[in-house]
Amino acid sequence: MSKIFAWSISAALAGFLFGFDTVVISGADKQLQELWGTSDAFHGSIVMAMALWGTVVGAIFGGIPTNKFGRKNTLLVIGILYLVSALGSAFANDPITFAIFRFLGGLGVGASTIAAPTYVSEIAPPKDRGRLVYLYQFNIVLGILIAYLSNYLLRDTGAQPWRWMVGVEAIPAFIYIIFVVFIPKSPRWLISKSRTEEATKILEDINPEADLEKRMLEIKKQSENQITGENIFMKKYRFPLILAFLVAFFNQLSGINAFLYYAPRIFESAGLEANTALLSSIGIGVVNLLFTLLGVFLIDRVGRKKLMFVGSIGYIISLSLVAAAFFLNWGGLWVPIFLFLFIAAHAIGQGAVIWVFISEIFPNHLRASGQAFGSSTHWVLAAIVPSLVPVLFTTIGPGYVFAFFAFMMLLQLIFVIFMMPETKGKTLEELGEELSPSNNNQAFQQ
Repeated sequence: MSKIFAWSISAALAGFLFGFDTVVISGADKQLQELWGTSDAFHGSIVMAMALWGTVVGAIFGGIPTNKFGRKNTLLVIGILYLVSALGSAFANDPITFAIFRFLGGLGVGASTIAAPTYVSEIAPPKDRGRLVYLYQFNIVLGILIAYLSNYLLRDTGAQPWRWMVGVEAIPAFIYIIFVVFIPKSPRWLISKSRTEEATKILEDINPEADLEKRMLEIKKQSENQITGENIFMKKYRFPLILAFLVAFFNQLSGINAFLYYAPRIFESAGLEANTALLSSIGIGVVNLLFTLLGVFLIDRVGRKKLMFVGSIGYIISLSLVAAAFFLNWGGLWVPIFLFLFIAAHAIGQGAVIWVFISEIFPNHLRASGQAFGSSTHWVLAAIVPSLVPVLFTTIGPGYVFAFFAFMMLLQLIFVIFMMPETKGKTLEELGEELSPSNNNQAFQQ
């Protein structure tokens, strides 16, 4: 188990770089606009948002190298993208060059949401798979906090502190590359490429006490059942496809990214002073980390479905209270308190489950493609929903926006109760059989 944990941590460090890369730009925001004298529109859509669009592209196409060249090789390329992006951004002398290098980092972020969870799910034993894949989400949250801290510590470094802020990412990127060099290839991917001997050695290394012959037969059977040219949009894979879409869809329709991007603005709209709003935003990061740790502890003990149920209830209560606070003009710290509850509900529910669940529900030969579909759904909505928030706040008001998010979480609760299967403690091959067309009715009833 110690080897599997070390390999899982190594792959999950892609999540740390994801979180760090996403947030580190916030420290350079105003410095870059003042340095290059760009307009608000150009600065927002090109300088700041280019990494996000890179993420969308990486998520849409990241399944191709993950399937063709393997999970490990893709993780290595992701590390190189982060490294090149960090160094290139730090030495850029114009906004276009800066945006291009930020786009490369975005490609790494998007592809990492496919390759890392897929890799960890394929090396982890069923009883520990949830918490091992969840290490990816934990590293995202940790990366976000470290980026905020790094920006604060480097705020007065050199004549242009922003270069240090974005460039320091090269250090964890280099460490990550070294770690990934020493992890083994995914045995399930090797079997799909008919490299059985290599796969056997790795499976034996992963769990020498398991019935290796039985495990190999199960994996081979699913691999041999695949039809050349199969894809996730075929009728037989409709159920897992719908599950991946709805989990990703509801993740963003909770308003989580809209809230994280605009937390200070939301707090100020509720009547808090600017400094208090910033302090409350830091508190959100702390609550997120604490409840992410709780999710790591619970996901293999109580299961994915129960965490989503608890998270959905927490979403509905917290978002309804936030909406009421805006409608009824409740002052003071009520909005931050309700939003702390919201972030706790997310960390223990959707935040805990999304990458684990999507990595489990597709058969081995289509796992990377399924992960790419769920990930790209997530990231397209992550680009669209936050971009609408400033306009909606101005036109209809924050109360109606949060009431809409609360309603969407009511729909998520219905999805969890009546449609979402439990995947805890089952092998990936067992899940592939259960979610096949012949057993769809059984899957709906779990």
